[in-house]
Amino acid sequence: MGAKREWILIAGILFFMIGLLGAGLPLIYSVLIAVAIYIGIKAYVGRKNLKLRQAMPEGICIHCGSKIVDAKCPNCDK
Repeated sequence: MGAKREWILIAGILFFMIGLLGAGLPLIYSVLIAVAIYIGIKAYVGRKNLKLRQAMPEGICIHCGSKIVDAKCPNCDK
């Protein structure tokens, strides 16, 4: 994840935690829920990226989005 996305995620979870506090939840429960959400999102994104790398180890073409095979795009590099 990029640094900008990381800060946006942290800010969003912080605002969610403040909302939980406003709803009358004690501070410790709000913090625990916020930390659990952060860890859950990071684990989900990590597993998704791992599955993507396993499915397409060489990546995708920038121009057409096809899977790269043998360092060439099957559509663009004919």
